[in-house]
Amino acid sequence: MAAPSAVAAAGGLTMAAPSAVAAGGLAVAAPSAVAAAPLAIAVPLARVGSVADVASVPCRFPPAARAVAVGIAAVAAIAQAVAAAATTPSPTAGGGSSATALAAAAAVAPIEPTPPYNQIVNGRIQPQSRELLVQLARQGRELSLDGVAVFNGDDKFLPGKIALGLAEFLVTVPADDPRRSEYIAGFRSISKLTVDDPNDTWGIYYYMSGLNKLRKAGMLSAAVDRLTLAKLRVRLDWRSFVDTDTFVLIDHPNNYYCVAFGIARLRVQMGWEDTSGSERLLQKMLEHYRQFSGVHGFADETDGEGRFDRYSVLLSAEIAQRFIETDSQPPPEVIDWVRKSADVMLQRLNPNGDGFEYGRSLGPYGLTAIVEVLTAAAALGVLNEQERTLAYAFVCRAGQRYVDFWLNKKTGSVDMWDQGRRTDAYRGKFRILGENLSLAHQFVYTNAAWNQLGFQDKPPRADFVAALDRLPKRSVTWFARGEYDRMLLTRRDRGHVIGLPLINGGQSQHMHNPYFPIPFSPGMLDGVADGNSPQLLPQLSLSDGAVLAPLAYFQHVKVTEQGNETVIAFQQPSLDRLGGQSPIPDDRFSLTSTYVLAPGRITRTDVYMPKGTVELKGMRMEFATYSEAPVQRSGTTTFGRGAVRKFDASGFEHCGTVPVQDDAAYHTPTGPLNTKVVCESSGRTVRGPLKLSWTLSYQ
Repeated sequence: MAAPSAVAAAGGLTMAAPSAVAAGGLAVAAPSAVAAAPLAIAVPLARVGSVADVASVPCRFPPAARAVAVGIAAVAAIAQAVAAAATTPSPTAGGGSSATALAAAAAVAPIEPTPPYNQIVNGRIQPQSRELLVQLARQGRELSLDGVAVFNGDDKFLPGKIALGLAEFLVTVPADDPRRSEYIAGFRSISKLTVDDPNDTWGIYYYMSGLNKLRKAGMLSAAVDRLTLAKLRVRLDWRSFVDTDTFVLIDHPNNYYCVAFGIARLRVQMGWEDTSGSERLLQKMLEHYRQFSGVHGFADETDGEGRFDRYSVLLSAEIAQRFIETDSQPPPEVIDWVRKSADVMLQRLNPNGDGFEYGRSLGPYGLTAIVEVLTAAAALGVLNEQERTLAYAFVCRAGQRYVDFWLNKKTGSVDMWDQGRRTDAYRGKFRILGENLSLAHQFVYTNAAWNQLGFQDKPPRADFVAALDRLPKRSVTWFARGEYDRMLLTRRDRGHVIGLPLINGGQSQHMHNPYFPIPFSPGMLDGVADGNSPQLLPQLSLSDGAVLAPLAYFQHVKVTEQGNETVIAFQQPSLDRLGGQSPIPDDRFSLTSTYVLAPGRITRTDVYMPKGTVELKGMRMEFATYSEAPVQRSGTTTFGRGAVRKFDASGFEHCGTVPVQDDAAYHTPTGPLNTKVVCESSGRTVRGPLKLSWTLSYQ
């Protein structure tokens, strides 16, 4: 749902958002884009408690547009008042320009004590989202956010996100609030003016969720006129991306079954269809889980290619939430999957509020993934009391982390793209407004769940950090076993949560280093979104031009404990020939690998066995790190600053270091890496075992 066009609204509705609570007033401007002379209206904040203060001011734009202005102006006033009462100050995220300062900011835990989740969401996150809606009302389709035109046609989810954001505000307005009718009229105007805007998949789900909230609040008929609702009933349909004959998704990964299922469930709630569609979609999801994960209970994002990432753990919670949202209980099988997902996320709890560590679409979505899973698990009653209070304490930390690090006070927006941060192409900056609204929604709905569980305004447990020390130091999560094994090792050491995934990236992701079978740890060992550099894994260039890397086809995975060391051994019968959308097996080399994870140290040892004689043109491996001040001696790099203190590589002819903090190819979701170690070897004829290894030491 796009905001009213300056031309279509026939009044050029614009509204100035307050830049800070201290500004003490709300400026509303209404210059027409096509005819009327500019008209500026200044309304002191103290007077915005009454809609009459805005509505009574003479203006030239029509009543429908004025209704939107009145409604959202008051939203801004409420947002300011709530923000003024918030108990925690908000430092500017990544305030310095130095790459070192940004990396340091990413690693600093929030100041104690952490406020209750309800105060963070209502006092910090919702006001930021509402201020964006003020800007939307002011500028309409001309809205730019941090230099990006938000209505650029590339964000096909945006209409639904706007609708849900407005609906989530409307349902909080008391029935006796004199401004309520004005707010409803504003929604009615926007929905009518924007009903024909493109809106796909997730956007359909968000719009349906917003409409259902209005229905449950008894506001739907007032907020959406009959003709507009009739159009929405046709357009907001899961059948637009599901083949109704086969119930196969049309050009979407398998997690979109949950999106379609959510839409179908909401259409049933709205009285727009019977339950047959949602039941069939649920069965498709359950069948996919069973076929490609079996007893393990995690969703393969592909049809058996083995891509198990953040979404594989999150999806069970999203399915459960679709039931919770529509006032019903998920099937026992789904509840069991949520419990298994909660086990994975509980292993990742940390005092900084950092999120999931590997795969695509991380940044703030890495932390909301943990929040959503633990919230669903708590709501379904599958956490014990200790787990529930531990989960709530982390949720508070995650909310604090979001407002302190991810929200930028200068732009009034979430920042996933600047200050040395990088995200994948899917979440490019062209989606800036939608990303703000969807992230706010995730915090809003999870906060509502914790409030219902009795945690409203409840401080998090004071012994949170001490309780983290009692979590298991090592855990193994199996995603799939069979011809190829897929698993995730989690190790907690020296305040770091280290994840080592052995998965196949599948189509479009296998060559990207956030999916490599290497260790990841927030703020210490990070991948680069869509990055292709050979991070901690060698690329073998052959004489015929093929480039091979040990990225997939894990077999005979074995995890053992030897004293305080964890050992993972596995084999790969083939390497991955790079260059295609999907992994291509190339058996000219097979591989036996061993990881040893010890306190403060990780070692990987590879033995490559050629099939006959192989002409090797060269080898290259990189280690890009946040650490700085490198000193190079042969294959050993010692760092003067940073969590990683030393990197030692063997089997290569030479290694060297290069600064990379200004190179966008080495910017992670949270900020720039500082140094890369490059290890290379020239061509040779390989007739026997080729041994390569590295050890990194950290503090």
